[in-house]
Amino acid sequence: MNLLLSIWALALSANAHCIFQKLTVNGADQGLLTGLRAPSNNNPVQDVTSSSITCGAAGSTSNTVINVKAGDEIGAWYQHIIGGAQGSNDADNPIASSHKGPITVYLASVNNAATATAATADWFKIYDDNFNPSTKTWGVDNMIAANGWVKFKLPTCIANGDYLLRVETLALHSAYSQGGAQFYTSCAQLRVSGGGSTQPSSTVRFPGYYSATSPDIMINIYGATGQPDNNGKTYPAHGPALFTC
Repeated sequence: MNLLLSIWALALSANAHCIFQKLTVNGADQGLLTGLRAPSNNNPVQDVTSSSITCGAAGSTSNTVINVKAGDEIGAWYQHIIGGAQGSNDADNPIASSHKGPITVYLASVNNAATATAATADWFKIYDDNFNPSTKTWGVDNMIAANGWVKFKLPTCIANGDYLLRVETLALHSAYSQGGAQFYTSCAQLRVSGGGSTQPSSTVRFPGYYSATSPDIMINIYGATGQPDNNGKTYPAHGPALFTC
C-alpha cells in the first residue's frame, strides 16, 4: 500500500461516518451508485450554506434515471463506506451508534433528473423519522437496526415526470455548538409514472432553507444523565411540513 492510500485508510478508520449509496424499488436492487449522485467519501457536510448540503460533496454521478411508480416503496441504503462495511468487524457500519439524529427524505420535480441542478431545485418533504421520547429512539437507531436501510413510500398523488430524491441523515452528537451538526446526503434520479396531479403547496431550497442556529440543528441532545435522550423532550420539527396527498 502506498503512502497516499495509507493516509486515506487511516483517515477513514478514524471516523464513524456513512454514505447513502444504493436504492431499491419495491425490494428490487437498482445497483451500487446506479441512478445516484453520491459523495466519493463518507465525510459529513457541516456548513448548511455550502452547495454540498444538497446531495453531498461532489463525487459519483450516474447517467441513469430510475423508473418508479407513484406509491412504490423505496429503500435507501446507508453504509460506512462505498460498498459496505469497512472490514469484517466494522462496529461503525452503517454508522456509529453515537451518531444520533433524524432521517429526512425530500423530492423535487425537475425537467431532466440526469442533468438538473440540485441546488436550484424546489424540494418538498415526503418522509421523516425523528425522535421518539417514549422509547428514546432516533431515526438513526432505526436505520442501524435495519442494517442501513431507510424505507418509505412515494406519495401516490404526485404528478408524473422526473424528480430528484434527497435522503438525509443528520447526526447531532456534536450539535451543541454551531457547525457541529453532521449532514450525510446523496440524491437519486427518478422518473415517476402512474401518479396524480397534486402539487406541493410550498417548497424549499438547499442551500437556503436550513439555518446553522435553528433549534433542530444547533441542539444539545444530552439529558441530565448524560444520555442522548434529548432530556425526554420532543425533538423540534426538522425541515418543512410533510407533503400529504
